[in-house]
Amino acid sequence: MGKLLTAIGLMSGTSMDGIDVALLRTDGENVVQRGPSAGYAYDARFRARLKQGLDDARSIAVRTERPGELAQLERDLTLRHAEAVESFLHENNLLPENIDVIGFHGQTVLHRPDEALTVQIGDGDLLARETQIDVVYDMRANDMVHGGQGAPLIPAYHAALANGLSEKQEIDAPVVFVNIGGISNLTFVGAGRRIVAYDSGPGNTLIDQWVEAHAGIPYDQGGMIASEGTIVPELADRYLSHPFFTAEKRRSLDRNDFTPPSGADASLADGARTLAYVTAAAIVKSAGHLPEAPATYVICGGGRLNQTIMKDLTRLAGAVHGRVLAAEALELNGDSMEAEAWAYLAVRSLRGLPLTYPETTGVDRPVSGGRFASKSVDIEAQQATRQVELP
Repeated sequence: MGKLLTAIGLMSGTSMDGIDVALLRTDGENVVQRGPSAGYAYDARFRARLKQGLDDARSIAVRTERPGELAQLERDLTLRHAEAVESFLHENNLLPENIDVIGFHGQTVLHRPDEALTVQIGDGDLLARETQIDVVYDMRANDMVHGGQGAPLIPAYHAALANGLSEKQEIDAPVVFVNIGGISNLTFVGAGRRIVAYDSGPGNTLIDQWVEAHAGIPYDQGGMIASEGTIVPELADRYLSHPFFTAEKRRSLDRNDFTPPSGADASLADGARTLAYVTAAAIVKSAGHLPEAPATYVICGGGRLNQTIMKDLTRLAGAVHGRVLAAEALELNGDSMEAEAWAYLAVRSLRGLPLTYPETTGVDRPVSGGRFASKSVDIEAQQATRQVELP
């Protein structure tokens, strides 16, 4: 066992609804001691700026480019993360010197795995200066340098959690962790801790876009709108017949790979109901590419709070002998798991341990990654921010 470090993970996902913060004590391998967590919502105005940032990012050809308002948005996003860390430390009676490292995801504004291009805005050097805590950030890029898709990165943490669950809980194997965020992804943990992972399809993004466009609200709370609707088979089939689901090679998804329906396709409730079904069906359909049929699905991310998605997923997985459990049923936190993962990955990065594997991202070999920003390095030295990579 390596030295235990205290890490904070920061996640702002594809749903763009706010910042999740979580504290972890870990050696970056088998020891995971979960601490407090919190969420800090973005205001509507800033969410609108993030959405505009997605449009500004479309023209990026080199990942360091910041067209339009992206440079200012990157600074403002980073400062909001610094404020979130400050609030989190205050609320939990912690000081910066109590924290060894921050794992900073930033905000994905462009992800084109077929072009080996991924862009997460977020200034690690600025965050380190503002928080006075060392920061590991930009953890996806090195995977792409070595032929990977740049996503998903959370599987290494899922494997550590699965190892802990097998020691404490009686759950049937193999286990699949399902994160239903803006995009959904799967992590299969099989015999000998074999990890297979990939994006499984649209998560909350289509539903969020649909209800925001037609009801003026950011998301369908609890799946209440969907619960009043009926599935439109033609619309569901349009999504589920997408080549993504039948392609031999699994690939990571960008938020824009699936677009929401038009207003002519369905009523508000029927559209929400259909898209909830698509989210659940996409998970089970994509699970067909795994080495074995999952016996247990552990659901995390905001989508687990949509009861319509969960009912569909329980029914569809049950039809192929799978059991669906929300993360909380196993004493895990489905809201903070991604932030926890970024804390865990930051420690792995510091230790030069792999973040991704051939069967999680398609990378050519297990590789580490991330850039390191020191709280104590001056501006000139920060220009030499190091890239962490396994030899």
